[in-house]
Amino acid sequence: LIAAVEACDVMLKTADVSLVGLRKVKAGLVTILIQGDVAAVKASVDAGSQAADLVTSNSVISTNIIARPNEHIEIAMIVVKIKLVNQIIF
Repeated sequence: LIAAVEACDVMLKTADVSLVGLRKVKAGLVTILIQGDVAAVKASVDAGSQAADLVTSNSVISTNIIARPNEHIEIAMIVVKIKLVNQIIF
């Protein structure tokens, strides 16, 4: 979780992106959702991955960037954001 918080902090400071959510999945796995233009998200994810690996080596299992998501994905992201606002994540 500490590596995820560090990654999230660096990602938000690196480029003009916004945090959609940070969620503990299971067994120490954390998902961080951000949004912004593709170049900003790419730079953010790269910087966040490096920051997380400085905290705990090999802490990043996977990253994925979806450029121009389908409108249904965008609707799902809004629903996730609404649910996360109503939950305590940590």
